[in-house]
Amino acid sequence: MNKKVTGIVAYIGWIGWLIAILAGDREGAKFHLNQSLVLNLCSTIISIVLGIISAFVPAVGILSGLCSIVIFVFWILGIVNAIKEEEKELPLIGGIRILK
Repeated sequence: MNKKVTGIVAYIGWIGWLIAILAGDREGAKFHLNQSLVLNLCSTIISIVLGIISAFVPAVGILSGLCSIVIFVFWILGIVNAIKEEEKELPLIGGIRILK
């Protein structure tokens, strides 16, 4: 896969990220691989934490829904940036670097 396709596939959840990292252009799409990894980790952590808290405090379900909308918007921004082959950081979480 070339840089553009690797960047797009990376944003398709954990399975897409694994396919992109194993079969794609890792060096060319390193930025989008990192951005999608951070987005996937944030999404997973927020889902787990808010899921546990909402078991005890039902009103947290509303916060969980809002977080899901924010994650979805970040996901769309990431895919659009990958399609345009631009390296724009995602809001709030884009500065986090896991892959060097």
